[in-house]
Amino acid sequence: MQRSIINISVPQAMAKRIKKVAKEENRTQSELLREAFRKYEFDRDWFKIRAWGAEIAKKFNIKTDEDVERILG
Repeated sequence: MQRSIINISVPQAMAKRIKKVAKEENRTQSELLREAFRKYEFDRDWFKIRAWGAEIAKKFNIKTDEDVERILG
């Protein structure tokens, strides 16, 4: 897999915490930050899905599981 290097800046206190957690978990800082980004993307995608679901629920006046059954017939 081809890799790219990305330089980021963080406050010193955060940098120390990143190093500490990486060491405690026997991982590299890169592994830790890659995981953090994957988690961020996952959370962002689920936020979009939940927002879409809320919009649909409002459109069809869905408030309970029974409302879903009513719509599905």
